[in-house]
Amino acid sequence: MQDETTALEACDLGWSIGMLARDYSTVVDPVFVDVPRGARGYQLLHTVIHKQIRSQIGLADYLGIDRTVMPYVIDDLVSAGYVERAADPTDRRIRTVVATAAGLDKYAELSDEVLRAEQRFFATLDDADRATFVRVLSQLAHRPA
Repeated sequence: MQDETTALEACDLGWSIGMLARDYSTVVDPVFVDVPRGARGYQLLHTVIHKQIRSQIGLADYLGIDRTVMPYVIDDLVSAGYVERAADPTDRRIRTVVATAAGLDKYAELSDEVLRAEQRFFATLDDADRATFVRVLSQLAHRPA
């Protein structure tokens, strides 16, 4: 019989990632019940607020959203009053997506709720393990493809 450490080391990475994604979605997705396009809408709002990505194509590429789908995601957030398309002052051909005041308020509210949900998700880890996990995961996610 394997001890717990050996069993954990023998765990399949793909399975672990899949289980984490499923469990994370179960805990966090209810936060987005009233957000157009759910978690994807929140991700777009987060990106518009925190990243300097000027074009819809750039947003699509960054978020991994099909370029033909991105306008619909943006349209839904525009309809909700969370973002708007604004003329780029440096290039008239580009319509930059920017958060509205309502979008900034909604994002702040959602961010607090996501934090509480993530605290539940990470409840079995101490703060140091959680910070290490998030840091390493971010390094992996940001590495060149």
